[in-house]
Amino acid sequence: MKSKEEFIIMLHAKIDEWNGEIDRLSAKAAQVEAESRQEYYAQLAELKSKRAQLEEKLEKVQRSGEDAWKDLRSGIELTLDTMADTLKSAASRFK
Repeated sequence: MKSKEEFIIMLHAKIDEWNGEIDRLSAKAAQVEAESRQEYYAQLAELKSKRAQLEEKLEKVQRSGEDAWKDLRSGIELTLDTMADTLKSAASRFK
């Protein structure tokens, strides 16, 4: 099991990775035809919303005590899985 500090570092790394992917997809969305652009931007908005949820949970972990953060962990792991799936889906649509 990861320590609280290791978990926080992993979350920061994931958020940084996803920020790069969202930026890449945003650049791609700007280059598509207008009718497709709305779909791209809707998908990007969903990704940004999920990223914001993860950032909020990260803040809770950072503020929590050494034992209390473990209670938050399962919810965060679910959010991580959902974000990964959403990002994968968006990337496949944007190809």
